[in-house]
Amino acid sequence: QVQLVESGGGLVQTGGSLRLSCAASGRVFSSYSMGWFRQAPGKEREFVAAISDGRTYYADSVKGRFTISRDNAKNTVYLQMNSLKSEDTAVYVCAVARESYGLRARGTYDYWGQGTQVTVSS
Repeated sequence: QVQLVESGGGLVQTGGSLRLSCAASGRVFSSYSMGWFRQAPGKEREFVAAISDGRTYYADSVKGRFTISRDNAKNTVYLQMNSLKSEDTAVYVCAVARESYGLRARGTYDYWGQGTQVTVSS
């Protein structure tokens, strides 16, 4: 089993920055892929970013503003979010996948965290 705990969410003004962290515990291997999704009220959970074997993937809506990274020694994945917009407001959830493909799809992931709230005020 894998447990995921997110942190770093909060309230920030438009144009501001936040850094989210997701710490994984349990049987997590450096070969696993890790990703971030988000869910706004009344909307489906959507892909934000993923990292696997040194490669990174981003949704078009966050490309150039968000950066995903990981520290394998700490089993932690980060999401640096800059130039935040009101439409970035959502619960951000991290996930772990054994696979290294199909990382934009929710169904690829095997374990999910509880999420952390990010609110961007204008």
